[in-house]
Amino acid sequence: MRPRQNIIESFSTFIQFSDDCFSGWVPDPKLQRSMRSCLAQLPESPASGNFWALYWHKLWQAKASKLACSHLYAYLQEACYWAAQKTISSFVSLQYTLPDCFQASITETPKILQGFRPVKGFSLNAYARVVFSNVIRNTLRQHQEVDICTNWALLSKLSQKRFVEALEQAGLGAETIARYRLAWFCFKQCYSLHKAAGTRQLPQPDQATWQTIAQLYNTERHCQLTPPGPVCSPATLETWLAKSAKQVRTYLYPAKTSLNLPKSGRESTELQDELPSNLDQSLLADMIAEEEAQNRQTQRMQINTVLRKALVRLDVQKQQLLRLYYAKGLTQQQIAQKLDLKQYTVSRRLSQAREALLLALADWSQTTLHISPDSNVIRYISTALEEWLQGYYNRPDPDLSERST
Repeated sequence: MRPRQNIIESFSTFIQFSDDCFSGWVPDPKLQRSMRSCLAQLPESPASGNFWALYWHKLWQAKASKLACSHLYAYLQEACYWAAQKTISSFVSLQYTLPDCFQASITETPKILQGFRPVKGFSLNAYARVVFSNVIRNTLRQHQEVDICTNWALLSKLSQKRFVEALEQAGLGAETIARYRLAWFCFKQCYSLHKAAGTRQLPQPDQATWQTIAQLYNTERHCQLTPPGPVCSPATLETWLAKSAKQVRTYLYPAKTSLNLPKSGRESTELQDELPSNLDQSLLADMIAEEEAQNRQTQRMQINTVLRKALVRLDVQKQQLLRLYYAKGLTQQQIAQKLDLKQYTVSRRLSQAREALLLALADWSQTTLHISPDSNVIRYISTALEEWLQGYYNRPDPDLSERST
């Protein structure tokens, strides 16, 4: 699969399959215009997929934005594709194609958006790949299990909760569901006496078993149904249970819908065409400010680590001079008297200590931030170093061993 090349593509294109294989990216004009508008309004915004994923996710959370949801559907196409491709290869059965698995899992995107927690430290893309993989595995296992079961094996192993949920999803009324549920209960009670344990290919009950099921139903209906309803024949109960099995299969293996489906009554438009196009400036500004603050905090931590390591590498006398100068606040003359040194010796060695720390900081700046150390940069770094030394030796809870003389 060809990876997408830029931010606009990542948040506005959808996978197209041909002959069960990836064939290309299909752009959505509305989403393209939306991303171009965002980038034009804020050209200084980070060109980071994770940044924009967090932005659209926050907008989706705050306002249930359809636009944000559609952008995230587009963004997660690749995560879903790779999860489907990797997962399907581990299953022996080939009756479910890559597009089948992709479509089955991409429709779970709203659940992924609900479950995603940025504070956990995972990116949306990484979180989605894990969830998509789980969805596909569960779907394939479920489909294999459902497909190889006969109606009677499926009904015999089903829980009451799922049986009732399937009928409710089919839109049946409460009275009908109660009758079907009682028929299913009687079937399980009577058929379990005849079935072989552990088999998925259970045959249809014979006529004698259907008579037993009908007899139990007609007895139990008086105490379990309100109203009890008419007497039911074995053929009626068989029809009810066959309909129930069909609804259960539909419930366990629901049809998937897509944003690209045409709207009812308007075949020239798609579901995703009903999208707003306004950019939430305040939220985006907050996102950018938050990322910048995080970057600054990360850089401060890195600078602190670099300078601490450089400080430890200084010889003992230079470390002592720095402590006396910054922690004790002594002048160079006072330090010279205290250590029985010449004042110019103190000045030279303090300068050497600062230069060693400055060199370590400049090297980090060039390696990490890719900033060449010209005169302006050196001036800025010198100021930053001086501030760091003042803060380091005047901390609220200093290490006494470092403050000692």
